[in-house]
Amino acid sequence: MLVTDFDFVLPKERIASRPAEPRESAGLLHVCPPDSFIDGHISDFPALLRPDDLLVFNDTRVIPARLFGKRGDAAVEATLFKSVGLNQWEALVKNARRLRENDIVRFYPPNDPAADPLEAKVLGRGEDGMTVVLEFLTDPSVLFAQLEKYGVMPLPPYIHREKTGYEDDKRNYQTVYAAHDGAVAAPTAGLHFTKELLAKIDAMGIENVKITLHVGGGTFLPVKVDDTKDHVMHAEFGHISPENARLITQAKRDGRRIVSIGTTALRLLESAADDTGEVHPFNRETSIFITPGYRFKAVDALFTNFHLPCSTLFMLVCAFSGVDCMKAAYHHAIEKEYRFFSYGDACFLEKKSE
Repeated sequence: MLVTDFDFVLPKERIASRPAEPRESAGLLHVCPPDSFIDGHISDFPALLRPDDLLVFNDTRVIPARLFGKRGDAAVEATLFKSVGLNQWEALVKNARRLRENDIVRFYPPNDPAADPLEAKVLGRGEDGMTVVLEFLTDPSVLFAQLEKYGVMPLPPYIHREKTGYEDDKRNYQTVYAAHDGAVAAPTAGLHFTKELLAKIDAMGIENVKITLHVGGGTFLPVKVDDTKDHVMHAEFGHISPENARLITQAKRDGRRIVSIGTTALRLLESAADDTGEVHPFNRETSIFITPGYRFKAVDALFTNFHLPCSTLFMLVCAFSGVDCMKAAYHHAIEKEYRFFSYGDACFLEKKSE
């Protein structure tokens, strides 16, 4: 299919720059293919679940991956993109052509330019030629703790912030169940789940498991080809423990519904599943790219935000619930003034019939 087949007109005022308060007041559109759209709120989500559903969450933790510093007297702004080794990260760097191999970049806390710097050495260019590989000159065991001090949350480019960011973004752009450092973008569907909402779901006896996909910076990159078959998806590291793989597989065998909280959890589940629907332990990178025509093996329902036109994520939801259905759903959402993207509203998608 052509990338333009996934285009739609999105008014700028529909893009959310701050989350709804309280979180459970955000909108929730229940999409039942081929053409049923039911308006509600996040607080209604538990009522849409079945007693034997198994919810699957991505428990990655976003690191403050946006850094500001200097190489000599020249300003450097870097956003960590992907871990490529011990203390080594590919980074998107403004004016990257100014950097040379073996240069030392000194990063400073945005609110304390007189602090001792966090230093990184330029190792060269990334594999794609668009990024720079940095090696941080610090003890690997404390790197993530130092990033908490020196970095700013790497919000999507369509959310505009001052250099220092908003302190509450460190709370708002992180799921309440985040556990494993490594993502440079949030699994945004999970941002809707407060401790109170999770407790309500637990009290209903509905089970959940956690898996981990470290969301990379490639999630923000536009698709630059004309035909979807020519697009190369960015790779991200994922982990599913043997115990959780067994629980998911058993639920599938028992005929229970597997409900993925977010596209990142879905992509990892589908990467780990075989053609029979069995989910296997997983501990490697995945670059799965899901477009219409894909046969879903593990996931039966999807809770997700509203996505960008022509994005790989909009292609994924079109594969899940049908192209015509999702275009109509998004048209409905725009007319009803739902809020889009990372801090926006959500939809609960039923899978289209095979």
